[in-house]
Amino acid sequence: MAQDLIKILIADDHPVVREGLAAMLSREADIDVVGEAADGQEAVDRVGSLRPDIVLMDLQMPRLNGVDAIRQIRERHPEVQMIVLTTYSDDDSIFQGIAAGARGYLLKDAPRDELFRAVRAVARGESLLQPAVATKLLDRFSRGKTAPAQDALTERELDVLRLLAKGSANKEIGNKLHISESTVKTHVANIFQKLDVSDRTEAVTVALTRGLIKL
Repeated sequence: MAQDLIKILIADDHPVVREGLAAMLSREADIDVVGEAADGQEAVDRVGSLRPDIVLMDLQMPRLNGVDAIRQIRERHPEVQMIVLTTYSDDDSIFQGIAAGARGYLLKDAPRDELFRAVRAVARGESLLQPAVATKLLDRFSRGKTAPAQDALTERELDVLRLLAKGSANKEIGNKLHISESTVKTHVANIFQKLDVSDRTEAVTVALTRGLIKL
């Protein structure tokens, strides 16, 4: 198989859900479903042997729940990225999934194109939250993180931040804004410093909380 295929492991305790996701994802030319897991512990075990790029992880599963499975996988295999795909949209579930190390969070009723976009974004090293999920995080972050006194973002940095919120990679941002990829990286670094954050998901969430951008 081509080396640039995105290898996916699907972890969900419902066989019909796993089979449906596998069939849907396998139809994409750049995605290879390398395995399935029926619970969190099986997901942890199978990551070691299958070496997927991404795990699609449900949260509520037997033996080991999704949040704990994410933590264990991130500790043992930090190169493997996680996308939560669940029916749970309450604030605590979302916060715990992201805090555990998930790079994406989608609800199972998300359109298939949104799932494909999340998989590809996370495979590129980006983060992507379903807009409805990102909105759910706002109150939690506003209660837990106060805004430090930092320099205001420039108009160009806000342009970059809006595209980050859409899951765009640095190269895509550069093409859309007609600037070089290295310039985009500089803007992203400045955004992180000014917002006092360490990754793109947190940058977007903090920006939404402060009303700097809108989805």
